[in-house]
Amino acid sequence: MNLKKYFIRALHRLQKGPGYTYKELLVWYCDNTNTHGPKRIIKEGPKKKFIWFFLTLLFASLVFWQWGILINTYLSYNVTSSLSIGFKTMKFPAVTVCNANPFKYSEVKHLLKELDRLIEAALERILQPTPGNGSDSSSPPLDLGLWHQIPLVLIDEHDKDNPVILDIFESNPAAGGNETAAGNQTAAGGNETACSHQGSGNCTYRNFTSAAQAVTEWYILQSTSILSRVPLQERIRMGYQAEDMILACLYGAEPCNYKNFTQIYHPDHGNCYIFNWGMDEEALNSSNPGAEFGLKLILDISQQDYIPYLSSAAGARLMLHQQKSFPFLKDQGIYAMAGTETSIGVLVDELERMGYPYSDCTMNGSDVPVKNLYSQYNTSYSIQACLRSCFQNHMMEICGCGHYMFPLPEGVNYCNNEDNPGWGKSTDRADGAAVDTQYKMTISMADWPSEASEDWIFHILSYERDMSTNVTLDRNGIIKLNIYFQEYNYRTISESAATTIVWLLSSLGGQFGFWMGGSVLCLIEFGEIIIDSLWITVINVIGWCKGLKQKRAQARYPDAPPTVSELVEAHTNLGFQHEDAGALPRDEALPPEPGTPPPNYDSLRVQPLDVLGPDSDAESE
Repeated sequence: MNLKKYFIRALHRLQKGPGYTYKELLVWYCDNTNTHGPKRIIKEGPKKKFIWFFLTLLFASLVFWQWGILINTYLSYNVTSSLSIGFKTMKFPAVTVCNANPFKYSEVKHLLKELDRLIEAALERILQPTPGNGSDSSSPPLDLGLWHQIPLVLIDEHDKDNPVILDIFESNPAAGGNETAAGNQTAAGGNETACSHQGSGNCTYRNFTSAAQAVTEWYILQSTSILSRVPLQERIRMGYQAEDMILACLYGAEPCNYKNFTQIYHPDHGNCYIFNWGMDEEALNSSNPGAEFGLKLILDISQQDYIPYLSSAAGARLMLHQQKSFPFLKDQGIYAMAGTETSIGVLVDELERMGYPYSDCTMNGSDVPVKNLYSQYNTSYSIQACLRSCFQNHMMEICGCGHYMFPLPEGVNYCNNEDNPGWGKSTDRADGAAVDTQYKMTISMADWPSEASEDWIFHILSYERDMSTNVTLDRNGIIKLNIYFQEYNYRTISESAATTIVWLLSSLGGQFGFWMGGSVLCLIEFGEIIIDSLWITVINVIGWCKGLKQKRAQARYPDAPPTVSELVEAHTNLGFQHEDAGALPRDEALPPEPGTPPPNYDSLRVQPLDVLGPDSDAESE
C-alpha cells in the first residue's frame, strides 16, 4: 500500500473524522474540547468571537504565568521547621576534658630553651627600648635563626605620614617609606607585627594593638614549628597523663576512674580524655535529671608546670558532644576555672535537617570531594571536620605540607620553618551535614574547696594520688566538675518540605480550573490535538517528498513516454530494415535485449516501468 495512503487511513482511524488540515483540526478541537472559551470562539458572531478570543488568550496567559510561579516555588525547595518536646531515657553526652596547657614545661623545656631566651630578650627590648638597658652582655649570645625566619617588628606611627618600622634586634629603624609599612597603619603608638619569611617579597605582616597579643601569637607560631618535628608518641609522653590529671570520678552512684576515659591527642591541648565516647562499649544512659545522677570529676591541672609564654589561660578545657564524634574544643569547648566547683546543667536539642535538594547538608560526607581527615578516628561526619579537612587540603596544595593543628594524610609532613619557610603566609591564604544534637548548658561556679575544708581535702587527694602524707596539691590546680541533665526532656527541631509534589499538582490544577475551567482531561485533549497535528505534518512532508521526486523525474525525461503500440510498431519496422539490408530473415532475427532502445531511434526514449504513473500500483489494486 502507498505510504501516504497508509498514514491517511491511520489518521482517520485515530481522529474519526476531525479533519486532514490544520484548520479543520483546530475547528474540530474548539468544538469538542471541555475547556471553556474555545467553543464560544467558533460559535459566536464576529464581535463576540473577537471578545472570546481575547479573553481565552488572556486567561491562558494567566494560567501559564501562575504555573511558572508555582513550579519555581517548588524547585526552590524551601523548608519549614517545627518544634516538639518529648520524654525518653536519654544517652548521657560524651564529655571531653583537657588541660589548657598542652605540655608539661618540665618535659619540653629542652626543646623550647632557645625560643624562651629569644622571647625574653625581645620582651626586654620592647619594655626597655633605650640602648644599654638590655640583658647582661655576659649571657650567651642569642641564636637569631628563629628570629630571622619569623621576626617581630615594632611600628611607630606617631607620624602617620611617615611611620617607622623597627626590628627589635636591629638598631637602625626603617623609614616610613618602606613598602611593608604602607598598608599597616593603625592607631598611633607601637605596633608589633609578625612577619613570615622576612627579607623576601613574600613577606606577610600581621598587626596587633598590644605587645601581649603579638608575643603570644609569635610564640605559638614558633613553638608549632618546633613541636611539629617531634614524633607523636613523644608528644603524648610530654603531655598530662590521665592518672595524674583525673583524681576522682563518680557517675551517678557508680564509681569510675581514669581507666573509664579514652585518650586522644589534640593539637591545641595535648592529651585529652573522653568519658562515654561510645567507641568500644555502649553509651551510658541517664534515667533521671539532677546533679546526683550526673558525672562528678575532680581534676588536677598542675598549673605550676605551665609553659609561661604558650598558655596565658589556666584551667580545664571541656566539651560535651555526641558519641563517636570528634571534639573540636577550640570552637565549641568551655573553660572551667581552677579553685572552683563548676556545675553544668544540660538541655538537649535534636536537629533533623533535610538533605539534598533542600539544603547542602550531607549525611556522611561521602559526596564531599575532599577526604575527611578525621575518619581515622572512626568518628561521625561533622561540618567542623569538613572545614578543617578542606583547610588542610588547601594548605597542602599551596605549600606542599600540612598544618600542625590538623590531621595529616599519608605521605605528607607537617610544615616547619626550616623545610617550609613561607608556610605562615600559606596559612593566611588558606583561610579563605550539620550537627544532629546540640547541648545547651547552664553554668554556675563556686569556690572549692572552702577555706574551712581545704586542708583535709588537699591532704586526702594528695595521699590518694601520690601516697604521700605531704600536701602536694593547692587551690591553683584543683577543679571540680558536676555535669548533669537539667531537665528530663528533649526538644526536637525538625525540618520538612514546604512544598511537595502533591502541593504542586493541586496548585496547578486549581489555577487551571479557576481561570479556564479545565482539568487533567482537558490537558489530554490538548495533547491529542498536538499528536494529530504532528501526524498531519508527517503526511504533508511525505506528499512534499513524493512531489519533489516526480518533478525530478519529469526534468530528466521531458518528452512523454511512448505507448505500447508505438514500441511494437518501431520493433516491426526494425525487422523489415534488416531484411532489406541482407540480414537474417525476420523469422530468424534475434530479438533485442529487454529494455534496450531500438537502433536509429535516438529520439525515442523509454522510461523505466515505474514511470507509468505514481498511481499505477493503486490502479492495479
